Amino acid sequence: MYSFFAMLSRMKYIDRWALMRNSRHENVSEHSHEVAALAHALAVIGNSRLGKHLPAERAALLGLYHDSTEILTGDLPTPIKYKDEHIRLAYKHIESQAARSLLNRLPEDLRSAYEPLFIPQEEDAYLWKLVQAADKLSALIKCIEEEKTGNREFVLAHQSTLKRLEEMQLPELNVFLEEFLPAYSLSLDEMGEES
Repeated sequence: MYSFFAMLSRMKYIDRWALMRNSRHENVSEHSHEVAALAHALAVIGNSRLGKHLPAERAALLGLYHDSTEILTGDLPTPIKYKDEHIRLAYKHIESQAARSLLNRLPEDLRSAYEPLFIPQEEDAYLWKLVQAADKLSALIKCIEEEKTGNREFVLAHQSTLKRLEEMQLPELNVFLEEFLPAYSLSLDEMGEES
């Protein structure tokens, strides 16, 4: 008996943004889906607009599994995770141990297919940058959604997340920020008026 997929299904029980008052709660499963879609979009933008040859489907897979270790570690809030270098390095070690624990829940003949999705490979370095950008984009989208409900709890998170995204200097990300991000501020009726 192997518990890998049963463990993955528990991502829906891990809440994000635990230190902040949310008007709508978000779990790691929802977040992972959004990151996968955004990472895929960034790779497609790179290919279509910037003449790159990025495996967009692989970017989506990396995004889908990027926070899977949080099943075992929980979602450590960003201000704590990045407070200082010692905490960041210790958490990286814990994440690595959690990834190994999850991979060990697979039969040995399947592990090699999943290992590169949990343990970054050199050849995927640029895709991981896109996943990191997609992760931050997802956080920014959450901030926008919360602010639309009148929740001012996310104002500073919005500002700091946008700043971090701009500092990434990824051309695919810049296209997304300019062409797609503004639509997240629209109401459903306003989006319905597009043609």
